Amino acid sequence: MTTTPCTNVRYGFIGCGMMGHEHLRNLALIDGAQVRAIFEPDEGMAAQALALAPAAQRMPDLGSLLARDDLDALVITSPNHVHAPQLVAIADSAPRAVLCEKPLCVNLDQVAQVRALAGRLRAPLWVAMEYRYMPPIAALVQAAHAATDTGGSTLLAIREHRYPFLAKVGDWNRFSANTGGTLVEKCCHFFDLMRLLMQADPLRLYASGAINHNHLDERYAGQVPDILDNALVVLDFPGQRRAVLELCMFAEGSRYQEEISIVGPRGKLECKVPGPTRFWAHDHLGAPPVAQLVVSPRHPPGPRALEIPVDAALLAAGDHNGSTYYQHRRFFDLVRGVAGQPVEVGLDDGLKAVLIGLAAEQSARAGQAVSLCEGPFRL
Repeated sequence: MTTTPCTNVRYGFIGCGMMGHEHLRNLALIDGAQVRAIFEPDEGMAAQALALAPAAQRMPDLGSLLARDDLDALVITSPNHVHAPQLVAIADSAPRAVLCEKPLCVNLDQVAQVRALAGRLRAPLWVAMEYRYMPPIAALVQAAHAATDTGGSTLLAIREHRYPFLAKVGDWNRFSANTGGTLVEKCCHFFDLMRLLMQADPLRLYASGAINHNHLDERYAGQVPDILDNALVVLDFPGQRRAVLELCMFAEGSRYQEEISIVGPRGKLECKVPGPTRFWAHDHLGAPPVAQLVVSPRHPPGPRALEIPVDAALLAAGDHNGSTYYQHRRFFDLVRGVAGQPVEVGLDDGLKAVLIGLAAEQSARAGQAVSLCEGPFRL
């Protein structure tokens, strides 16, 4: 007997600042997605959220939102450091599917707290690692897994050259205690992609990072921001394979924001992704660049570049090359009960991305390699 998927999905939003607004804009593009309730303490952010979802009711607190009986799914887009306690509260409420923004948590105590939820959550948990769903990166993943052009994945390099961290409500994102540190907050995306592309967990890593230029003159209640603005991270994978991350957050003049290459014995794959269109200087640069996938075989040599355009409406709806929309389409189908739609990024994936990021933060502080096979950062 087959079950017909439901038509509509009713959402409740927990936290609705800048990233929450991006989620709302993308849900507005999906027929049947209905935002019913929003909990957002900041008046300005709440007003903007309600303008994007005028049918939603603003709830005074998390408990009142969780007490509602007309929600099918929850979306967590609150500050990083409150994700874990909010997930605990959700586990104690009626079972509803959850899409939780990355990172799941920000320190080792919270890792243990979230890990303990594995047996308590009674509905699917999907972690919002939306970089997987950027069309050029999705094409790269497909080609890398097929290995037709590379013969396997020996060496992986991910470079993100981008703009500094944007201002957030209460300046919470200026301090590692709230974010997990730059190598968690920003780079959990890339550690997730490394695991996905290499189809394995890393064994150890070494990181070097600093605060060289950004936020140096900022003070918040007398405190100086402690978030890295650049870093290099080298990771060893099984089979004598390795990956490297290069992050620079004072390079917003770059043509492409993310550049990813994966090399095997037969050739190389490259992916080039432009940054948010709203930051592109259209007045003197013209149209922004289009994402590319480049295939470079060794024999016979000759790179082949394929442009991967993204619908203008999706680019306008967010800062992540259309990925927030594609991620939501899948989560929407999961909640509706569409056959064959699994949770693609689960609790284990989210925790491992955080643990790798925390290990990288520790390595950068200590100047030493950190094992991911034993000790506090064991995956």
